[in-house]
Amino acid sequence: MTKHIIENAVIIKDTGKAILVEAPDFDEPEWIPQSMVHSDSEIWKEDEEGTLIIKGHWAEAKGWI
Repeated sequence: MTKHIIENAVIIKDTGKAILVEAPDFDEPEWIPQSMVHSDSEIWKEDEEGTLIIKGHWAEAKGWI
């Protein structure tokens, strides 16, 4: 499975089904479904900071890769 790495990410909100993420790669915060977060990700929950890893096919669909 391919994956997309987002460095220096901060999860600012967590609904249980999706996370709202701020990162230098984004112009504004982005909602990412929890189901699209890769199992290798360092961060998962609100107020966590670090490397967010998401599934590659979803990042491609969003135009990030």
